[in-house]
This record gives sequence, C-alpha cells and structure tokens, in this order.
Amino acid sequence: MQLLPAALEKYVQEHSTLETPLLRELRRETHLKVLMPRMLSGPVQGSVLAMLVRMIRPQRILEIGTFTGYSAIWMASALPEGGKLITLDINEELSEMAQRYIQQAKLQDVIEAKIGHALELIPTLVETFDLVFIDADKANYPRYYELALDTLRSGGFIIADNVLWHGKVAGSDTEVDTKTQVLKDFNIFIQQDSRVENVLLPIRDGLMVVQKK
Repeated sequence: MQLLPAALEKYVQEHSTLETPLLRELRRETHLKVLMPRMLSGPVQGSVLAMLVRMIRPQRILEIGTFTGYSAIWMASALPEGGKLITLDINEELSEMAQRYIQQAKLQDVIEAKIGHALELIPTLVETFDLVFIDADKANYPRYYELALDTLRSGGFIIADNVLWHGKVAGSDTEVDTKTQVLKDFNIFIQQDSRVENVLLPIRDGLMVVQKK
C-alpha cells in the first residue's frame, strides 16, 4: 500500500502530526497479534482523518469498519465537544482489543461500538450523520455508500478508504481481479453520481472524499 517511495513516505510522516503513544502502542499490538494488520490506517492517514474532522467539525460520525479502533480513536479525538462516533464491525473477536484502547484513550463516552453486519445495522440507526468513513469489506462498498448517503445530511461527507487498491485500479480491465474491479466500478459510479461532489486523494491506499449536495 506504499504508493510513495519509502524515503518520501518517511519525510511526510515526520512532517505530520505524530500519533500519540497510545495509538503507537495500538498499531504495534495490531501488527503483532492480528491477521492482516495492514488493514489498519497508518499514522499519516490517521492524521489526515483527524484534520478533516477538525475542518468539517461534525457532531456525528459513522465509521463502517472498526478493525482494532485505530482510525476511530484518531477521529474521535478531533471531534468538537459533544460529538459522537458510532463504529460498526462484524468481527467480535477484535472488539475487546478496540474497547481496551478506547477506554485508555478516555473516549468510551464518545465512541459507541456496535457488533454486527453493517448492512443490517445501518438501517437501525436513527442519527443523521455529518461524516461517514467507509473502511470495510470492499465487495459491499456500493451498498455501504448508498446506505451512508441516506443517513447523511445535505453538505455532509463520505470518506471511502482503499479506493486505489495498491494502484491496481489504474490497470487494464483484462488484468484485474474481482476486488479491483469492484473498486474501479465504485470510483466510476461516484465520479458520475450527480448527487455529490468528489475528489480522490492519493493518500496511503487512496481516500475518496465525497460531499452530498
């Protein structure tokens, strides 16, 4: 997922707000104990997400895909007073680890974690969200997007992660695998969606930032 040369990536990280010692420990434990640790947002992406939260100043954030809680803690830490983040994940085995770090970050009153399939959980939510972060199974990105758009206020934002998919989305259609094709189609759909404005940021594995009109 390293789209920049290693030296330049290191330079960017050194000139961005640093992760807290707690987030550094969470990232370390994730890499030591969890399968596919690269699913975790890196320090630069975490800093970008926190900066976007400070810019947008949302009161309600929905995160689709908790993993070990790294990105949730970054975003929740940047919320204005009274803000709330609801995070959804289907993996119950990782919830204890995420909750442990959320509590250590003293964000247990800000972050509400729900376990279950997001496609079933999202329709049960009564909140209207200002920001939705999508970072879950790629096959369901189009469905998550539509559900997220329904819960989003006018002028609100959706951020979808991994939309460059290791750079594979720019390859030939005859060479792509199923997940790559899903993301290629997803990016095309958003580009043509008259309900939104969008920009694709080449940060880490690609962030698609969408604003609902």
